[in-house]
Amino acid sequence: MFGVLFTLDYEIHGNGEGAPGQLMVSPTDRMLEQFDNYGAKLTIMADVAEILKFKEHFETTGKDTFDYLKIEEQLKRAVATGHDVQLHIHSSYFKSRLVNGAWQQHWDEYSLADLPYSRVLEMIGTCKAYLESLLTRVDPNYRCHAFRAANWSMSPSENIVRALIEQHIKIDTSVFKYGKRNDRVKFDYTDSYSDLVPWPVDMEDVCKRDPDGALVEIPIYSELKNVWAFLTPNRVFRVFQASRHKHAKHRDLEDAPRMSGQKVSKLAGLVSFFKDKHARKLDFNQCTGTQLIKGLKRINREYGHLGKKLPVVSIGHSKLYTKINEKSLESFLDFIAAGGDKYSFAKFEDFDLKSLKQETIQ
Repeated sequence: MFGVLFTLDYEIHGNGEGAPGQLMVSPTDRMLEQFDNYGAKLTIMADVAEILKFKEHFETTGKDTFDYLKIEEQLKRAVATGHDVQLHIHSSYFKSRLVNGAWQQHWDEYSLADLPYSRVLEMIGTCKAYLESLLTRVDPNYRCHAFRAANWSMSPSENIVRALIEQHIKIDTSVFKYGKRNDRVKFDYTDSYSDLVPWPVDMEDVCKRDPDGALVEIPIYSELKNVWAFLTPNRVFRVFQASRHKHAKHRDLEDAPRMSGQKVSKLAGLVSFFKDKHARKLDFNQCTGTQLIKGLKRINREYGHLGKKLPVVSIGHSKLYTKINEKSLESFLDFIAAGGDKYSFAKFEDFDLKSLKQETIQ
């Protein structure tokens, strides 16, 4: 049996631009309605760092420019109707400033995993307390117990893992096997323990399994695919959207001298990009329904013999939920709903973490 989790990163554009009503509230309303038709459960990974800035702006100016009140009502309504809300943090928002209608990021705090332990602890604690204060109003048993770092920033791991444990967060869901990045955020999850089976985390390396680890990694499911497998209508939309809302560059990157041979390096990188395979996450906003179904069938072939109920984490973003995506998602929801004893809709709380910690890929 596999329980499919639909985890939704709930945020505006990464560069601080965009209207929350358009990018968060409206698409999530439509998504919740679609999911309710199937009895499916959405897990909203709320970027509380952003929401706290919207709250601050509202309380300071008296103007709800960023739909803070609608956001709070939506999160409460989601929990009250059987969905879930858990924690997502873009750390660069804590010291961001509103400039010409956009939130100017504080780049020194862009990568959460690179920050000092005390700062990470403070950020996680502040955001967790906000969610629990808000959502226990509609469900006294609500607890913030799962986390996803913005930009999958879980490496280096020690400070962030330690802080999550200290704040009594039991689950991280930031890692996706084969994922790599060498930019403002740097990580390499190529050798992470599994693409699907959860593991208790080693304090010093989130990719490694420590039987005594207090934090459980429930990874975002991913597969290695060539670049052509990424060409879907919604992924093209994502590229177009990102091109219109680019991050401002760091001053040190802007001022860096151009290296001789740079053109050769770029060409080699482009050739490598098309030649190599890349991590394709089980993304319910960007993959087609057929791709999502094939991914779930592959999981069943590879892991069905284990016999235990295992989580399958899919990922999405509220700002990417389009009419095209809504239609393509129907087939995937249909497939799970008709899954009998193989597939079901799930939330993190549906799994016994003690049992998952004992599961291995052997």
